[in-house]
Order: sequence, then C-alpha cells, then structure tokens
Amino acid sequence: MVIELTRGSPAANYRTAPVPSPDMPGGIPYIIVNDVAERFSFYGVRAILVIFMTQYLMTGDGVLNTYSEEDATSYFHLFTATAYFLPIIGAIVSDAFLGKYRTIIFLSLVYCAGHLALSMDDTRIGLFLGLTFIALGSGGIKPSVASHVGDQFGKSNQHLLSRAFSWYYLGINIGSSTSSLLIPWLLEHYGASVAFGIPGAFMLAATLTFWLGRHRFVHIPPTGVSYLHDITGPEGRRLVKRLAFIYILVAAFWSLFDQMGSTWVLQAEQMDKNVFGYELLSAQIMAANPFLIIFLIPVFTYIIYPFMGRFFELTAARKMSMGMVLASTPFLVTAWCAYQIQSGISPHISWQLLAYLLLSVAEVMLVITCMEFSYTQAPKRMKSLVMSFFYLSISMGNLFTAAVNQFIQNPDGSSKLDGVMYHLFFAGFMAAAALIFIVYMYYYKEEYIVQDEAVQQIND
Repeated sequence: MVIELTRGSPAANYRTAPVPSPDMPGGIPYIIVNDVAERFSFYGVRAILVIFMTQYLMTGDGVLNTYSEEDATSYFHLFTATAYFLPIIGAIVSDAFLGKYRTIIFLSLVYCAGHLALSMDDTRIGLFLGLTFIALGSGGIKPSVASHVGDQFGKSNQHLLSRAFSWYYLGINIGSSTSSLLIPWLLEHYGASVAFGIPGAFMLAATLTFWLGRHRFVHIPPTGVSYLHDITGPEGRRLVKRLAFIYILVAAFWSLFDQMGSTWVLQAEQMDKNVFGYELLSAQIMAANPFLIIFLIPVFTYIIYPFMGRFFELTAARKMSMGMVLASTPFLVTAWCAYQIQSGISPHISWQLLAYLLLSVAEVMLVITCMEFSYTQAPKRMKSLVMSFFYLSISMGNLFTAAVNQFIQNPDGSSKLDGVMYHLFFAGFMAAAALIFIVYMYYYKEEYIVQDEAVQQIND
C-alpha cells in the first residue's frame, strides 16, 4: 500500500506516513529527550515511594500516619501494576480516536497534575490523588510513545529501528538513573514537597519538548470505530493467540525486576552501605540498574551481539530466551544476602550490586528486544495495542508480587516466606517461566511489519 499526501489533504500540516529516507527520522531526538524527562519524573517518584509511605506520610494535623513495610510494598506494586495496566486503554483511545500525538499531550497534562498533588499534600489523600493521576498519565501514554518511535520508520530505514529502540531505552535509563540518585537525597534534605516537585517540573518539560517536535513527527491517523471491530475480529483473535502467552511468561521477569524498588530497598536498609567512606541511602542503590544499562547497551550492541552472531543467528527469540534464563540468578544472590542478615551479619552492599548486574544484563537481552519485537509483530493498525500487551506484562508481574506479599502475611505479623525462602521462591518461579518460554519461542514464527511510506514529503 502506498500513501501520497497533498497540500489539500486534511492532514496537510503533519506527515501521516514515513517518507523514503535511509537516515534516522528527524522526530526521534524529540521523543528521546521527552523520554529522558518523563522517566526522570516517574522513577523519581518510584525511588522514594516506599520510604515516603513508611517514614514521611502525615495526617492533616501534621502527625505521622505511615504504613507498615508489608503494606507499603503491596501498595508500591499495586501502583506500578495500575500504571502498566492502563496502557491497554490508552492504546485503544490512541489508535481508534485521538491518535498518538494528541493522546500523549492530553495525558501528559494529567500526569503533571499527579506530581502537583504529591508535592502539595503529604497525607494519604494527596498520596491517593497523586498516584492515581500519575498512573493514568504514565500508563496512558506508554504504548503511544513506544509505538510512536516505530511509526517514524518505513522500509527505507527500518534497519535503524533497533538502534532507535536502543536509544529510546537508553533515554529511559538516563532519566531513571539521575532521578534515583537525586530524588532520595532531596527527600532526605529538603522533604517530600521538593522531592515530589522536582519530578513534576521534569514532566512539564517533557510535555513541552514533545509539543515542540510536533512538525517533525509522523502522525499515523486514528482509524475510528472500525478499529474496535478489528481488535475483536479474526485479526485481533489471531494476535491474542500468538502473543498473549509470551507476555504472560515475560510477566515473571517483571515480578522480580520491580522488587528493586521494594524488597531490595528494604533489604538494603539492613546492609553495610558504606562505599569509599560515603554512606549510601537505601533508595539510592536503585540507581545501579540504570547506570549499568547505560553501560551495557553499547557493549551488547557493538561487542557482545556481533560476537554471538559469528556462531549462530541471533534472533529476537534467542535474545529474549537468554534474558529469561539469566533473570533467575539475581534472587539467588539476594537470598544469600538474606541468609547473612538472618545470621546477625550485615553483608556489604556490593553483594546486592552483583544482583543488580545480573538483572541488568537480563534486562538488556529481554526487555529492549521485547519492545522492538512487540512493534514488529503487530499489524499496522494495532501497533499501540500490541505495545500495550508488553506493558500489561509489567502490570501482571507486579500484581503477582503484591498478591504474594499479601498472601504470605500471618495474623501475628510473621511471614510464611521469611527471608531466604522468599528470595528462593522468586528465583524458582523465574526459572520455571524461563524453561516454558524457551520451548514456546522455539516454535514461534517471527514477522517484521513496519509502516508504509509516503510517495511525497510535505514541507514543514
């Protein structure tokens, strides 16, 4: 199918299809900068959320009104699960009615309102309103932003798509790494209002950056009500049949990964965090993951993957399978840390940093590949929807973790999976999911679908 745009068309102000070009699309830098600032805001909130709920939450009268560690962990994962469930709704709104650009702009403003609520009200009401708006805004824009990256490419430059998704994921980790270090420090020294307000300013900057790039983007038009028939018809059912099981298994990875912000933070509270004479804050340890990702992405892209490619064809399925297997190992390390803690020994934080390294390597191989895989497996009219399946797997993983943490609590306050057994349970759970994943992907037939290119380019 070939698309031609003319000056008299209703969409004449914007490109509605990629133009033939061997180069990186001009809209990609705006998306990446937007992504850095948006991820700074989201991960800044996540970095301090458990600490805020257990140490800083107040009543309207200025009296501490904190949650227990178990409840804070559950609420953390419920918030994350909600933020990653809402993409499926955002995808339908985007692809059927508003289009990706307008969906992103509108929900980004809702996102900013959530930060404002958290920065102005340190009570449970402010917490509820803030997290609700952030989950709605963040979750709603996720599939649209990620699929918007892919929409900028046609057949002429599809060879650059993997690089663009690597840059996109690099942006995620630049934003998250800086905020994971800075925001806990701001909370410690300046309080919750400033610590939540700075991420809000970054989200406002993210929204402005995306607006500035509007004439550089390819704007794939929404398809209207017919889209709803597509996703519920034979094509939609075929997609679910092919892909749903993959994302259910990938959810196991996220059930482990997002415990960096909960279980691992609480474990770090009981460890020796002195590094070269500097006492790290427990929430700051999370910054190890994005910094490792920033280092590992070019190493894998330019060294490890080409080296592997000498010996066998390095397909998306094989990359993801290796990532799934490796993801079971970090919780063996944290189980060792838990064993040391239960013996009265305070292990050094370097043990947990080893777990971060293993999990980060698994993340590079699984998650970046899975994002590109999600885009290229989707029909042209359902790119955001299939990308939302990827984010839905994050929601499912966090719901599972929240459910486990609620189920294991005994009435007397003890746990059915205490210390070492808790970590070994998740390691075994991940290993089982990885084995099933390998078998399923062995028989999966990959596709590669990108947008059709326009015959004529519109002047800005």
